[in-house]
Amino acid sequence: MKNRYFIQLSYKGTNYHGWQIQPNAITIQEVLTKTLSTILREEVEITGAGRTDTGVHASYFVAHFDSKCNDLDKDKKFMFNINSLLPHDIAIHKILKVNNEAHARFDATSRTYHYFIHQQKDPFLTESSYYLPHKLDIDLMNKACELLLQFTDFTSFSKLHTDVKTNNCRIESALWEKDSYKLSFTITADRFLRNMVRAIVGTLIDIGKHKTTLEGFIQIIENRNRSDAGTSAPAHGLFLTNITYDLNTFIE
Repeated sequence: MKNRYFIQLSYKGTNYHGWQIQPNAITIQEVLTKTLSTILREEVEITGAGRTDTGVHASYFVAHFDSKCNDLDKDKKFMFNINSLLPHDIAIHKILKVNNEAHARFDATSRTYHYFIHQQKDPFLTESSYYLPHKLDIDLMNKACELLLQFTDFTSFSKLHTDVKTNNCRIESALWEKDSYKLSFTITADRFLRNMVRAIVGTLIDIGKHKTTLEGFIQIIENRNRSDAGTSAPAHGLFLTNITYDLNTFIE
């Protein structure tokens, strides 16, 4: 009988075509699968907590895999070996043994994303923040964030033709903060649609530029039409930063 493990990791998405394995492009899932299979000397399949798109980063990500090996979570050498084989832009931070029904994606109760913008040229932020040297009305953008919490159907911010059963999500919080020339947007929900955060950010930027009113923002959501919303913000400013689970998920 195999054992199920959760792994907590982080990665810089710049050089990858997102999380999920693709036929003709390198992805995080592919690199992890090959590395784990090599070290464990068995075929391993890895399931992630979600899909991040091309160029998107994760400072906190969770995935699960099954192995015939026992007590990998207690083997410090295993952690060292896997990080030694992984490229510099992917790191494993923790391994947890869980019950065999635990699922990294379906058992997640919430996810948090951060989107970063810098308004002054900064060479150290080139690959991890969106350079946008325009004045933005942060107060108005935060009023729009409050409106987001009143809705559940976010079809207007979803990538078209996805294979999900519903476009309903429950947003728990959304907020813009400013520190000097840097802006950060934090959003937490029970689930997110494909491209949802970047589409919301792009639309909120239009509000911050006074291109879209709050009334117009409500209309965009109610229209359930992606073409009504703003252009998606660039991928490199987006980070998945937290995923939460019920404590029972970790009882082995």
